[in-house]
Amino acid sequence: MVNEEKYNEYFGFTGEEVDALYERYQVQETGKQNITREDLRLWYDGYHTKGGRRMYNPRSVVLALSNNNLGNYWINSGPYDDLFYYIGANVDEVKVDVGLMIADIPVPARVQEYAATSMELKTKDEIFSAMVVYGFLNYEDGYVSIPNKELMGRFADMVQREPSLGNVYRLARQSGRMLMATEAGDTKTMTEILQFVHNTESPLQVYSNEAELASIIKWAYLQAIDHYRMEREDKAGVGYVDYIFYPFRREDDAIILELKVNHTADDAIRQIKERQYALRFEGKIGQKPEYTGRILAVGIAYDKDDRTKRHECKVEVLREKLK
Repeated sequence: MVNEEKYNEYFGFTGEEVDALYERYQVQETGKQNITREDLRLWYDGYHTKGGRRMYNPRSVVLALSNNNLGNYWINSGPYDDLFYYIGANVDEVKVDVGLMIADIPVPARVQEYAATSMELKTKDEIFSAMVVYGFLNYEDGYVSIPNKELMGRFADMVQREPSLGNVYRLARQSGRMLMATEAGDTKTMTEILQFVHNTESPLQVYSNEAELASIIKWAYLQAIDHYRMEREDKAGVGYVDYIFYPFRREDDAIILELKVNHTADDAIRQIKERQYALRFEGKIGQKPEYTGRILAVGIAYDKDDRTKRHECKVEVLREKLK
């Protein structure tokens, strides 16, 4: 699939095939339909063939639509369901790359055909090759990456329970505190955690723009994926916000997060208000809002030229919880 273009048609579902399956699901599922077409893209898309086509995981799409429920179906599909087996084969060499991929940064790798036929995986390239063949990673143009939400959740679980991953494990454990501090408006703790993440295992030790700062945010809020659908550069109000956290439980806090480099956290909050990003959580005229929890505006700023004031955070409640 990754080395020979002539085999493209035999792997995965294309977008058109998923469209057809989803239309069938809409007709046949007469009760409450728990899956949207966008859900399928977020959860199961993300693979690429040698010819450049985007592909969906076929087993996961079929089971999700058949069960009317999104879930992690692929990771339990066979004898290689323990993701940590591959990472544990060479923790020291791969742990930094795992950290980068969780931050949405692809890493270079040489995918080798023979690696998938052996459980004796000794080198990083052999480990990543096996993970590509079994669907744990996507491979494109010489780089591997975590393809979708289904797999990102599995990686997040793994790094939070494996102390052998060292700094990567410690960073993941901090992410639960980050979400709690945000909801409590504890900006002192938020700032301390961001500084810890930046100094401990940052893929980018100096942020030159908001996109690079966003890679650290993914780590800082890693545990949030258990409670939120985290969308990057999502359309809201009159522009695109850096991050929106949509709660799985409608009564939980909704979070709008804006990043700034060489500006202040107040500037970030001001942009959230001026561009009316909170409208994303309000219902249409005459309808009740879908999300009833508080709406929080979170501004995170970083001054790359000031060594004494590296990060700054601010949290403001835009709307209290609805009764």
